Formats: sequence, structure tokens, C-alpha cells
Amino acid sequence: MDVWSWGWLILGAVLLVGEIVTAGFFLLVFGIGALGSFLVAVLGGSVLWQWITFLVVSTLAFAFSRRFAEKVNKGPEDYGVGAERYTGDRAWVIETIDAAAATGMVRIDREEWRADSSDNSVIQAETWTEIVRVDGTRMVVKQAEEAGTAAPEDAPVDFGADRQAETE
Repeated sequence: MDVWSWGWLILGAVLLVGEIVTAGFFLLVFGIGALGSFLVAVLGGSVLWQWITFLVVSTLAFAFSRRFAEKVNKGPEDYGVGAERYTGDRAWVIETIDAAAATGMVRIDREEWRADSSDNSVIQAETWTEIVRVDGTRMVVKQAEEAGTAAPEDAPVDFGADRQAETE
């Protein structure tokens, strides 16, 4: 093995180890390219073919790794963590949402949240909304497309009703 073979092997190992200790999938593709060039050097390929192999293999590894990297490197925009998991879900308005009066509450499953309208419009109680985003401790909602004023059959149960009856 000549000096180029050792150089490609060491470069590939350093890049692969560097990938382990860094975020992202940036060094991995160059490590794979360096190992490909190492194989060409061991088989007796010229320095020019080693560099061509490095560029081609690194480019192909980059192209094929993007799909995998996007799945692994999801951010808060891609999947819900905590309250963000509700983005896009429907919520039942239990208190009229009115920015001027600083009122508004929605129920999602068994949880009640303060709510704001995404366009500052008034959204009447007992209607369905869609959650646009979470802003601190408030849900930002918009009127749902199929929202009606009548409570649908799958309307959430008023879990606080029994507590209110006891205090009265």
C-alpha cells in the first residue's frame, strides 16, 4: 500500500468518527467517498481515479442520504412535541373567543386551553375550530370549515360540570 492508500484510509476513518460526534449527516458522505477512494488505491488505481472516485461516491452518498437525514433530523415543524402535537387538530370552543374582551377557551380531548383567533375574529362558543399553532400557553385557532353551531355527536364531554355542580 502506498501513501495515498493510507491517506484515504485515515481520512475516511477520521471523517466517520467525526460524524459520530457531530450533528447532521455532513461528514458521513465524505467518509464514504474516502473509503471508496481507498479501495481504488488498493486496487492500483491512479491518483486521478482516486479523486474522481472520491467526488462521485461522495456525491452519490449525499444524494441517497438526504432522504434518511430528513427523517432523522425532524424539527418542531415536522412533528409535535408537547403541546405542538395538537397543531392541525380540531378543538371545541367552550368559551367565546374574542380578542377585544380577552376571552376564549377551547377543549382538546380532556384538556382545556386559553385560545386566540388566528385572524382576531370572534369565534362563538360550541363550535369546532382548527388549531393553527401554539403560542406560549395559548392555542391559536381558526374557524373550522365544517363548523356548525349545533354540538355534534362527538362533542367533548364537559368534564368540569360535576365540579361546578358541587360548588353551587
